[in-house]
Amino acid sequence: MTDGLSALLLQHWWLTPLLTGVLLAAITGPLGSFVVWRRMAFFGDTLAHGALLGITLGVLAEINLTLALLVSCVILALLLLPLQQSSRLSSDTLLGIVSHSTLAIGLVALSLADGIRVDLMGYLFGDLLAVEPADLLMVLAAVIVMASLLGWQWRGLLASTVSPELAGIDGYPVKRLNILLVIMLALVVALAMKVVGILLVSALLVIPAASARSLARTPHQMVLWSALLGMAAVMLGMWASFRWDTPAGPSVVVAAAALFVLSLVNPKRVQQ
Repeated sequence: MTDGLSALLLQHWWLTPLLTGVLLAAITGPLGSFVVWRRMAFFGDTLAHGALLGITLGVLAEINLTLALLVSCVILALLLLPLQQSSRLSSDTLLGIVSHSTLAIGLVALSLADGIRVDLMGYLFGDLLAVEPADLLMVLAAVIVMASLLGWQWRGLLASTVSPELAGIDGYPVKRLNILLVIMLALVVALAMKVVGILLVSALLVIPAASARSLARTPHQMVLWSALLGMAAVMLGMWASFRWDTPAGPSVVVAAAALFVLSLVNPKRVQQ
């Protein structure tokens, strides 16, 4: 069965990037809903920019870049969470400082590393069409795990999003739920970087969820709509990439932005 699937993916090479993008959108939609509800749009950007520093350290230490990317995103997310809560600066100011600082440090470190070449444009803007079957399997496994965690902790995550104080009174472990959420965000950012790149990764989290907000009336509907809109953006973006020979990752984001504009003229939203 595995050999048959591998043969199918090799015969139809476009299936691998398409399935990878669709699977990724299926989980960035629900997580993006929490990003929108909690006003954490800058959080994904900061993780993506900081990940470049992790890639640089991975190159210098000669370890697997995917592993370095995942580990650096998780560590940065765990560091940002207490910093946001204890810093005297506002959350967006702190995230802006960390985001641009880590991106600049990573770029400077790469420029100083003699004899090391890295596909910087690939990491900055992504290369969906270069995704391999191994990446597809890794994304599939991550999506299954994160979807299971979201389903398991849905009530607690939603309660702590609406009101952390009331969620704590009701017995939900708010701190642990926050840690779980930022770790999942870190993992999905690391995975999405291969598809849309550092500079566009937060768009895949924020835009479909923002589009779904005007179409949904309940949190469950918003999560479902955001996943569907994200998957539609991937398919439309890939079609546009093949049709007009444009970069696949940015084309996906443009498609997501077009769907967002269409959601603004939703008749239900106008009536409200």
